[in-house]
Amino acid sequence: MSKIRVLVGTRKGAFVLESDGKRQKWTVSGPHFAGWEIYHIKGSPVDPNRIYASQTSGWFGQIIQRSDDGGKTWNPPGSKPEDLVGPEGMPKGESNKFAYDTSDQTGRPLTTHQFYDGSQHPWEFKRVWHIEPSLTDPDTAYAGVEDAALFRTTDAGKTWHELSGLRGHPSGPNWMPGAGGMGLHTIVIDPTNPKRIFVAISAAGTFRSDDGGATWKPINRGLKSQFLPDPSAEVGHCVHRIDVHPSRPSTLFMQKHWDIMRSDDAGESWTEVSGNLPTDFGFPIRVHAHQPDTVYVVPIKSDSEHFPLEGKLRVYRSKTGGNEWEPLTNGLPQENCYVNILRGAMAIDRLDPCGVYFGTTGGQVYASADNGDRWNPIVRDLPPVLSVEVQTLP
Repeated sequence: MSKIRVLVGTRKGAFVLESDGKRQKWTVSGPHFAGWEIYHIKGSPVDPNRIYASQTSGWFGQIIQRSDDGGKTWNPPGSKPEDLVGPEGMPKGESNKFAYDTSDQTGRPLTTHQFYDGSQHPWEFKRVWHIEPSLTDPDTAYAGVEDAALFRTTDAGKTWHELSGLRGHPSGPNWMPGAGGMGLHTIVIDPTNPKRIFVAISAAGTFRSDDGGATWKPINRGLKSQFLPDPSAEVGHCVHRIDVHPSRPSTLFMQKHWDIMRSDDAGESWTEVSGNLPTDFGFPIRVHAHQPDTVYVVPIKSDSEHFPLEGKLRVYRSKTGGNEWEPLTNGLPQENCYVNILRGAMAIDRLDPCGVYFGTTGGQVYASADNGDRWNPIVRDLPPVLSVEVQTLP
């Protein structure tokens, strides 16, 4: 019987939860890197022992951690700042070098960002928002960073090199940060065509590469954002998350700042499928592992009130690819609940029935072993949860 490993990144460390295929009893390991912000932690889909983690500190900067034994040990070694950082402030262990370009393929400088009001600031690298391991090679992974840029490693995280075609896109000077910063927070690799990559940037929008990351095009037609000077602009849209089903990678689902959106042509055009949701503001969106028309979102009240409507924590599921949504409440608190679920804090396993997981800013991680019909808290009282990912193990 397969096993499940749930990887949880929090404001104060990472936690590894494991269970058998029944998903009823869980062991909890952690905190790993106690006191450090773990913005994202994700395992390789082809090597059950390989895990990458984005470890950030306001004092010591950004480090990518790698485990080769399922989270038991990590490289760089240690979990305290003095274990990880040498006398000159450089990470110990492997180099974690991020090599970024200062010009695009045409020679244009990439050292500044320009906003709609004409102002500029130097390009900065603040943190890694998202790590996406390759679907075929455990030593290859992608990293989306803030300010928005995309990096790739082919040596298991020792060195990272920028795919500068993205940041060098002609629309780049018009990108601007969302409320949480200008982070490249979502990376989706087409499982049928590894050269096709989708990324989402807040607040620039969604982009697609069809040549392995060398060149990019905005794919935002159909999105409307009233806060923009031109609501239908090519870029500038605040996309919170995108997801696809492996068997139908040209159909994308999006949780936008407001609106649930769907594309059936690899992002060339989008239509709204918010339907009967009580509110279409939220952060995560995920597609069922086996049913490409089954989608999950977690609506919250508004962009100024980041908590569930009426204090009732409800996951909504559509079995029709959008427009028709049903609330899933069994086992979730239905009064006095004012937590938030962040964009990276929801995940799906590949078992049958499908398992659905999400973490909250209140430190709870909920799991459903039956497609979302019933929920249980599998761990409580963690630091605020930033990300939840799942490895389905042999």
